[in-house]
Amino acid sequence: MRLTRRELLGRLGAAVVAATLPCGALAGPAPALLLAGVYRPGIALDAYWLSEKYDGLRARWDGQRFVTRGGETIAVPAWFTAGWPATPLDGELWAGRGRFEEALSTVRRQTPEDAAWRRIRFMVFDLPDHPGPFTERIAAYHGVVQQIDQAWVQAVKQERVASHAALMTRLDRMVKDGGEGLMLHRGDAPYRAVRDDTLLKVKTHEDAEARVVAHLPGQGRHEGRMGALLVETAAGIRFRLGTGFTDAQRERPPAIGEWVTYRFRGLSAAGVPRFASFMRVRPDAPAR
Repeated sequence: MRLTRRELLGRLGAAVVAATLPCGALAGPAPALLLAGVYRPGIALDAYWLSEKYDGLRARWDGQRFVTRGGETIAVPAWFTAGWPATPLDGELWAGRGRFEEALSTVRRQTPEDAAWRRIRFMVFDLPDHPGPFTERIAAYHGVVQQIDQAWVQAVKQERVASHAALMTRLDRMVKDGGEGLMLHRGDAPYRAVRDDTLLKVKTHEDAEARVVAHLPGQGRHEGRMGALLVETAAGIRFRLGTGFTDAQRERPPAIGEWVTYRFRGLSAAGVPRFASFMRVRPDAPAR
């Protein structure tokens, strides 16, 4: 059977994903994580703590292993977690500002590479099993990180912000310094696996995830390669995602079934994202 170029690209993309997913991928259920909503003016900021939004891969340490948001096990060098307590930790595997692709490449290897993992930090921002409100959990996770006492494990700093104007000033400065954005965490909230106003992301643009449903052929200068992705959100909304790709990504697009992150500017009356643009493959997106 002779395959078309599009079919070959799709199969090649799937093969690449299979080759780079961590050992144990898709082997377990997705962890129960607190998920972020989107900040909007009018929120009572005096109830929240403010921190940097790290552009890495969300990971939960369950006391024995790292698990992604989708439930895949992450293969790490033995030294990275040596001596860690059985206390579950919620955080981000981070390579530094503007280095998401490096973090992604490191985390997705089936066989961990020591040199690459030496550049990764685990930024701890919560304790999922702690019964108290977030204000109490801040001191508690700082204590656990101090107990671990390893340079690559860091407790995320939390502080207060007085007003919306002050928040926007902080956001502008963060973006100028190469950061992705900010996070707001309600101080009186317990840890619950929900997406509501407990945790909010503050960014200069909106972004979300969608699953790749199909590769749509290109036209003009993109003839013979991917022109757009047909994607579907967790709510079942389908739309074309046709901008934001490099030529290399059009030659080898995200595989069908993968989740991608896109940025957009609001929603239409039908719930379709406006001016959607591809950002990157998101391996720790919702479970397939």
